[in-house]
Amino acid sequence: MADYRNKRLVILGLARQGVALARYLAEQGARVVVSDLQPATSPRLAANLAVLSNLTIEYVLGGHPLSLLDGADGLCLSGGVSADLPIVQAAVQRHIPLTNDTQVFLEACPSEVKTVGITGSAGKTTTTTLAGDILALEPGQRVWVGGNIGNPLIADVGAMRPGDVAVMELSSFQLEITTLSPQVAAVLNITPNHLDRHGTMEVYTAAKSRILLHQAAGDTAILGLDDAGARGLAGLVRGRLAWFSGESAVAEGACLRGQTLVWRWDGREHEICTLADIRLRGWHNVVNVLAACAITGAAGARAEAMRAAIVDFTGVEHRLEFVREREGVKWYNDSIASAPERVIAAVRSFDEPVVVLLGGRDKKLPWGPLAELARTRVKHLVLFGEARALIQQALEAAGVGPGAYTVCERLREAVGVAARRSAPGDIVLLSPGCTSFDEFQDFAERGDKFKEWVKSL
Repeated sequence: MADYRNKRLVILGLARQGVALARYLAEQGARVVVSDLQPATSPRLAANLAVLSNLTIEYVLGGHPLSLLDGADGLCLSGGVSADLPIVQAAVQRHIPLTNDTQVFLEACPSEVKTVGITGSAGKTTTTTLAGDILALEPGQRVWVGGNIGNPLIADVGAMRPGDVAVMELSSFQLEITTLSPQVAAVLNITPNHLDRHGTMEVYTAAKSRILLHQAAGDTAILGLDDAGARGLAGLVRGRLAWFSGESAVAEGACLRGQTLVWRWDGREHEICTLADIRLRGWHNVVNVLAACAITGAAGARAEAMRAAIVDFTGVEHRLEFVREREGVKWYNDSIASAPERVIAAVRSFDEPVVVLLGGRDKKLPWGPLAELARTRVKHLVLFGEARALIQQALEAAGVGPGAYTVCERLREAVGVAARRSAPGDIVLLSPGCTSFDEFQDFAERGDKFKEWVKSL
């Protein structure tokens, strides 16, 4: 464990991860400085400032002046803070170490606690949540789930004890500066995402691959066999390699044998459950379930625990979440879908006519494949947010006529349009394909507002 006493540590970003890290470092005796681009008068900062009010912390709000680096022993980046910022580049030039809540957690985590890390372009939250549920069914085992979802695990590290398991969802933002890896590390898939932040697929893939780079020979890596991006990382694996696949048999890991999910390990095959036991919509969720089985099997879970968790699992909030049925129309919240690829997977989860609410802030991802799908699989599209004109251009280029979509400025207006455009037997699906930051603090706030407005119809 690193010694932070009397070290001057600067944290950029006072959101969920920044708050947890500030508290931990201050309690370890560090001289903590927190900087955020929002001013002190921002309503979004008020609650987080109040949470930390009992600690001795210095605040520099409304910008990131380079003077923050004077005398700094480390610069800590919250998940939404780009490593390309001038202050971060200046820190690199001054040889000031970069870190984040994931790195600090892995440094502080007791060696007797098993660490499981899960990354990928899609499916991370569902897979991580189900993996936590499976591991929690093992007798006498305490499981901590967090990271990029829920509670940053640095907030819980002091309560962890030998024999516990920490399951982390890890984003490319968290991984890009880490120098430690979890003992069980999974890469689900690598497809275009966050190119507004990383610039190229090569840089994005390199960030994801860091989850594998610091494993030891006794550790295990789990890769998605069906995805070329994840499959291509096999050469980086330092320890044991297992796979998951919905299309092919695997020697070690999880796959399908007919309609049965099986887990194979140490030359033995264990039946888990059947496809009919999975309560989630869509083929992509079958693959997510297989991933969770491969990951938890490598972490010591039994097939019995896998099955018990799967048959009870109905998904996570904001991921194909059923909201209500109104006048024969079923409404679903898929606010967590912030890439066009995830919208495609969501649309393909339904056989009914679908009205899709699409928009937000663009991530410089390709819209062409979704526009092509919309011509045949979508009843009507309601476009909203900053990206609405960009999406409209992609639709027009794919031959989707003006009558097939409606353009709105904000999500609340889009909800009203969707209600008018839908008919009994239809599905209305919020699956934005974009980030929420043009109108909302995060995808959760967007999803909560969507549910509120739908229920008030």
